[in-house]
Amino acid sequence: MNRPNLNAYVSVLRQLLVCLMLCIGCGTAAIAQEEPIKPKEINKAPDTLNKLAPYLLRINAPGAVERGATDSLATPLSTAVADSTLMQRDSVFYTKLKASMYKRRLTRQIYDAVFRDVYNSRIKTGEVNQIEVNPFNAFEGRIIGAIYIRRLSVFGQTVYDTLRKPANWLERTGNSLHTNTREHVILRSYLLFRQGDAVNPTVLRDNERLLRSTSIFHDARILVVPRRGSRQFVDVYVITQDVWSLLPNGGLGGFNNFSIGFDQLNFRGLGHQLFAQFALNGNDPRQKIEYQARYRVPFIGKTFLTAEVDLLYLRDLKQVAFKLYRPFLTPDMKYAGAIEINHSQINNRIINRDDSVLFVPLTYNYSDIWIGRSFRLFFRQGNSDEKGRSRLIIALRNTNYEYLSRPDVTADTNQIYQDSRTTLFSVGYSRRKYVRDVLVYGYGRTEDVPVGQSIVGIVGFDNAELGQRLYTGLNFSQGKYVRRMGYLYGLISLGGYSRQGGIEQGVFSFESNYFSPLLKSKWGNVRHFFNTRYTTGIDRFNNEYISLGGSNSGINTDGIGINTDVLRGTRRWFINYENILFSRLNLVGFRVAFITFVNLGLVSFPDRALLQGPLYQGYGIGFRLRNENLTFNSFQIRLSYYPNIPGNTIPFRQSFEGIPTLQFRDFDVSAPQIIPYR
Repeated sequence: MNRPNLNAYVSVLRQLLVCLMLCIGCGTAAIAQEEPIKPKEINKAPDTLNKLAPYLLRINAPGAVERGATDSLATPLSTAVADSTLMQRDSVFYTKLKASMYKRRLTRQIYDAVFRDVYNSRIKTGEVNQIEVNPFNAFEGRIIGAIYIRRLSVFGQTVYDTLRKPANWLERTGNSLHTNTREHVILRSYLLFRQGDAVNPTVLRDNERLLRSTSIFHDARILVVPRRGSRQFVDVYVITQDVWSLLPNGGLGGFNNFSIGFDQLNFRGLGHQLFAQFALNGNDPRQKIEYQARYRVPFIGKTFLTAEVDLLYLRDLKQVAFKLYRPFLTPDMKYAGAIEINHSQINNRIINRDDSVLFVPLTYNYSDIWIGRSFRLFFRQGNSDEKGRSRLIIALRNTNYEYLSRPDVTADTNQIYQDSRTTLFSVGYSRRKYVRDVLVYGYGRTEDVPVGQSIVGIVGFDNAELGQRLYTGLNFSQGKYVRRMGYLYGLISLGGYSRQGGIEQGVFSFESNYFSPLLKSKWGNVRHFFNTRYTTGIDRFNNEYISLGGSNSGINTDGIGINTDVLRGTRRWFINYENILFSRLNLVGFRVAFITFVNLGLVSFPDRALLQGPLYQGYGIGFRLRNENLTFNSFQIRLSYYPNIPGNTIPFRQSFEGIPTLQFRDFDVSAPQIIPYR
């Protein structure tokens, strides 16, 4: 007698349950932690908002219309459906239901067949919507009547689920010790809009991205809610979640050899950043004590200026510096610029062509000032958002190096230490927008991927000590999502000085970065990364070179993976592949990702063709740990194999290291600059 096939019954039962749920729901999707608000029920929304009022800060301008008040244009049917994200009301019921049904295999399969999670649901699909509809378009032209600020705790809650609770006592303790960013700081320094402004959809979307891009916020959302009984006024809700801002650092090698310090990214909730470190090395004959400090005040008032002061007293670098700068934070910003002055004393490490090492003591004053202006291009009413974000940017920059102490400078020795005053002018075209994605360089937070292109022409004069030189340069970059293939970015740069008909200190470089769509597997979500960079120097000075050496691994390095002085030359080609498996493992709030990587590189001087040299190689596996709610770098443990690095006596290497979070290459145009030789 044949035994019944249990899997067949389970499959049939799952299909029947899905059909039943669809029938009950009249064809609407059943979504975990999501309850759509139907248009007929929009009048009930204020009741929900009133429940949130104790947790929100409301700012009323003089004469602002209170909720429930009507204006001359109000009609019973005048309110619109709020932003789609507002329609996802948090539900404790679904959270408890999921926890209960996941206890058994059968009920877990039923849950997975019927429901889908809203929180970071893009992780499950792995798809990026190429034509993202701006959720604020429905409210364009409405008047902002009131602004509400909701500040979430560092641990537990998320901007997609504000009812989540801390999972353990450690998270609860962390929330109690952390000081959230103050409401008035968010209002006065981080918002691009004010009460009484007309709703501009692109401004609100840029502001949401701006909040997420700062170092003090883990994530942010902006919601627009129509006022009950009014077709003219809307209220804006700004929801932010801080990161844990205090990062201690240091090391101990004995009572006579230690370092201690901290990095506070959000001092007393003001958004100010304070870094300080002290080190003692009693066995160093040159300098036993080192210290450094930095204080930064971002986004001063509504000017979006950032001020920074640096003090360094290190063995090989002593510096006092001041910076005041404002970049083009959004495509709509009209003005940007910066002022920087510093006094530096360094011991510059130079490796000659014969592999001899020299330490060159230098003392110099440096100043830098630039200003830029942005103009809107090719914009008419009805243009797409992408076309409407095209800009023409012109900028002017002046830099000055004045050496107080240096080696002798002649026409054929130590030319890089000559006094110089360089004036550069640039004209650039930029078109950019941002597509939201997850699990690219982050571990679950919302990431804004730049899409667009830029082209910049640079021309200027270097009034150098050895004679005036003309500088010209050109940069072109483009990046976009390729349908069903992933994201592709490319950058081409060419520049150099000309004097008496000849080219000197020239450089040509090409760079390309690619990552695949998010691929689902039974162990987690997978992405593939491929990066390559080619650089060649054109008539560089004798003591100028580029290196293939570099620490870290995979996409987190621009070198082979080992710090070495042997892999030097005037041209190089580096290729990197990395595979990342974002697993479902969670260790005390730390997400786990498994990596495999391959690093390949070529480097040579002019006396040998690049492709005729050996192909230097590095291979490895490992895993990374990261908690997005912390300011800590990702922690990485890796096992690497370097089979043919000259002078390397340890081909197999193990390491435990911190990995900073990578940043996307944007398409903004800022200060004119000399194309770097690296």
